[in-house]
Amino acid sequence: MALIEAKGITKDYLDGKNVVRALRGIDLNLEPGEFAALAGPSGSGKTTLLNLIGGLDSSTSGTLQVRNADLSRIHPRKLHEMRLHHIGFVFQSYNLIPVLTARENVEFTMMLQGVSVSERRRRALEVLEQVGLKKESRRRPSALSGGQQQRVAVARAIVTKPAIVLADEPTANLDSQTGSELLDLMRILNQDHGVTFLFSTHDPMVMDYSQRLIRLHDGVIETDETK
Repeated sequence: MALIEAKGITKDYLDGKNVVRALRGIDLNLEPGEFAALAGPSGSGKTTLLNLIGGLDSSTSGTLQVRNADLSRIHPRKLHEMRLHHIGFVFQSYNLIPVLTARENVEFTMMLQGVSVSERRRRALEVLEQVGLKKESRRRPSALSGGQQQRVAVARAIVTKPAIVLADEPTANLDSQTGSELLDLMRILNQDHGVTFLFSTHDPMVMDYSQRLIRLHDGVIETDETK
């Protein structure tokens, strides 16, 4: 059973008086446990598609199902619950809360879920240890390097054990070594814990790591290859 099923997805934006079609009839299935990348140049539609899958935006036409829920028909409260419990996000700009420590940032989603203080602290420290940052758990984002902040963002994304993690240009702000270490970590989480990952990227290294490469150009899928 597909984790994500998109059929005929289009997305239009209004640019002044002009309508710009960012996606042009996307058909895509993603199975549980995949480690896949949406690749393409800027303006190809990869981030737009990632945002639609994550329920951060809505399509103009077509159908998009995530975990058998039709995102075009889902009630806003149910959509919020899906994002909270089943989808993890890793943003290019990290999106960490600056006044919170690394541990508190990782705990934040669990707090919204209503997890007890003791349980969310235990799980946050456990996952920070997984990403090699347990010793930095009391530091705020400003005291962490870019690579460390991105690892905190990954920890926050995976701590709730979501069905899928969506990562938008996860290596864009990292040097090659830090980016490689982050991708190694994600691949381990995928292989050992079955976490499904979908990236948007134009980084050749991310493309090399991915087991499935979906290339977009001008809002359409050009190629879709499984390695």
